[in-house]
Amino acid sequence: MKYLYCFLLLLPFGAYAQTCDGNLGDNIFEEGDFGSGSSNNLLTDPGIAPGYSYTTSPPPNDGFYVITNNTGAWTNLFPTWLGIGDNSNDPNGYMMVVNASFDPGLFYDQVIEDLCEDTQYEFSADIINLIAVGVPDHIDPNVSFLIDGNVEFTTGDIPKTNDWQTYGFTFSTAPGQTSLRLSLRNNAPGGIGNDLALDNISFRTCGDAASILPEQPANICVDGQPLSLFATVTGTQYENPAYQWQISPNGIDGWMDIPGANDIEYIHDILIIGEYYYRFQLANGTLNLMNEKCRINSNIKLVNVRPTEYFVTDTICTGLTYPVGSSVYDATGNYVDSLINTYGCDSIIYTNLTVLPLPEIEAELALSPPSCFNVNDGMISVTAINNGFPPYDLAWNDGELGTADNIASLVGDETYDLSITDRFGCRADTTVLLPGPTSLFLDLGPDQAVDLGDELTLQANVNFMVDSYFWSSTTDVLPCSTAADCPGFTWLPTNTQTVYLTAEDANGCVITDSVQIVVTPIYDLYIPNIFSPNRDGVNDYFTVYGESKRINRIASFEIFNRWGQLLYQESDLAIGASNGGWDGRTNGRVVDQGVYLYRIEVEFLDGTIREYGGDITLLR
Repeated sequence: MKYLYCFLLLLPFGAYAQTCDGNLGDNIFEEGDFGSGSSNNLLTDPGIAPGYSYTTSPPPNDGFYVITNNTGAWTNLFPTWLGIGDNSNDPNGYMMVVNASFDPGLFYDQVIEDLCEDTQYEFSADIINLIAVGVPDHIDPNVSFLIDGNVEFTTGDIPKTNDWQTYGFTFSTAPGQTSLRLSLRNNAPGGIGNDLALDNISFRTCGDAASILPEQPANICVDGQPLSLFATVTGTQYENPAYQWQISPNGIDGWMDIPGANDIEYIHDILIIGEYYYRFQLANGTLNLMNEKCRINSNIKLVNVRPTEYFVTDTICTGLTYPVGSSVYDATGNYVDSLINTYGCDSIIYTNLTVLPLPEIEAELALSPPSCFNVNDGMISVTAINNGFPPYDLAWNDGELGTADNIASLVGDETYDLSITDRFGCRADTTVLLPGPTSLFLDLGPDQAVDLGDELTLQANVNFMVDSYFWSSTTDVLPCSTAADCPGFTWLPTNTQTVYLTAEDANGCVITDSVQIVVTPIYDLYIPNIFSPNRDGVNDYFTVYGESKRINRIASFEIFNRWGQLLYQESDLAIGASNGGWDGRTNGRVVDQGVYLYRIEVEFLDGTIREYGGDITLLR
């Protein structure tokens, strides 16, 4: 398990706490990762949290804790909490989840024995604030690390970051001290927030920097010379350094002491092909070296013993070449080459090469044409490959469209290149035509220009059986707006606009066209300046004249005398009506011959209202 230590924090008593800057020993406190289990929650109380109660029905309430491998699996996880696993690569690894009590107090407590006196140790733990980033008004946890009841280090408020953080410090045991009590205490008040998870509690020996240099793997030849490994120690902690070299089968676990390997130098003299993992343990004196709680570990050094003879059997396809050092082969046969390998070993390579005739690799394909001509939902799938040697590498359009056994989101009536290469490099290239549906055609004709009040006809020109028509306009309500079986219509456009038509066939394929209609507004009127209401049937009414196709109505018609007195008023008159307008009377009484004033409002077809004013001469 990897740890990152980067904290330098002020202690309550004025000193500074710092994690180990040298090498560490094995974790003395093996239970610090809380173990692992397939059950979401540990079903028995481990008894590690004095003053707290254990629950097997999380989430824990204030003053409770639980050992769990994933808070996200809880049925009733608090909405402000993170749903997380423990801080390890083990999906079943456990962690400790604490809902802090209302009063500050210990939530973790363990005794460590058989330590070494006058020895430096590191005490650390991984902690995460369980409240999600962005949640307001929640208390942040604040944790103190105690040794024998004394506060040695305090985290301060642990912020909401949605990430684990490692906190810790180093200290030294006193003369004669061989045991101590490790505790973690909650300092923040309970209530809303102050909820945390704890993992990877670590208590390890901290010593000088111990290295086997260089740290990179060493490579020697099976017929070469033994290799000397040297222990390099930097620091002043060990007045009487004692060494123990160890070997492991995998560099992870199973470390075993090498008998008699207690010097600064260790000579690797095993010249058998393989990988060998070494480290040395270091302590202050032989007695401390014998105590696993008092020693540190160096880095791990890998020694590779490389062979000098290589036997290679391989197969290639006709047309390919097989390079071995400076030699290049293209025919079936057995070949022997001598060369210096990358590790400096004088090597012999025995190559048994088979060159295969080029097979007729064929792909069986399933084609799914696009559902409509203008939709890219087509697919080509490789259902089987014949005559080659699996596994196969596929490439569509030289890999630009992917290397899977299918490509999707394709348009129809296009070709796609497929390259198939088998395990021996035999290759076949093919071109696949993905058919597409018949292209739909829809045309509303060119853009048109009309005068206000002129009729216009739109007619759809299509090349397919239309199931539904959908008309729309940027301004007008069209006669066929909701008529699904309307291929065309005639109407009076009132404004410049764009008309859209979407046509759909029985398969749901659609195509849209549009046409722009430019309407020139014409507001022509004729208003007489004289009339003679003598009932001779000629010019008996004063009214407004114009083309009725362009005019909706006379919205307002008012007559005044020279002093501004209203004599006549009417609204919603038809344009140019022979018996509409003013007949020279007011309140049924004939007015005198003379000049009168008018104010008229006219509403045109496009909704425009214009006001006109002037005088009219009345003759008797």
